[in-house]
Amino acid sequence: IERFVEDVDVIQVGARNMQNFELLKELGKTNKPILLKRGLSATIEEWIMSAEYIMAGGNDNVILCERGIRTFETRTRNTFDLNAVPVLHHLSHLPVIDPSHASGMWWMVEPMAKAAIAAGADGLIIEVHNDPEHALCDGAQSLKPERFAHLMGELKGIAQIIGREM
Repeated sequence: IERFVEDVDVIQVGARNMQNFELLKELGKTNKPILLKRGLSATIEEWIMSAEYIMAGGNDNVILCERGIRTFETRTRNTFDLNAVPVLHHLSHLPVIDPSHASGMWWMVEPMAKAAIAAGADGLIIEVHNDPEHALCDGAQSLKPERFAHLMGELKGIAQIIGREM
């Protein structure tokens, strides 16, 4: 697998491959950071165990990405499991990031990003696009650059209040 990823900075394992144990074992042999997204119906324990498959192979550079879980709610794409952030910090040494797009709608990204930082997320993934209406993917959850700049200022304030650096 290493020959395929020499120019890659981070390898993302999508939610559907979170329990592809053969893939996870192979990724354990790489020296690249692995962004491990939580499966839609995976428990926190299952998610941590998936990270363990990677680390057992020698790669300790795993980043957990909470992207939302599937619930009965139909108004959002997924339900952002905000509880997962402090639970993961309690159970694991691994960094936790939130893509802050579990809802799939741009107008929910800002409050969910703020909540994630307040809950202790180590980072965020936020889509930004000059013309979200014409984006090839993720346009509905993309912020325009000026909204993103404003949000970053607010996030820095939240991080400062809770004693974290950004």
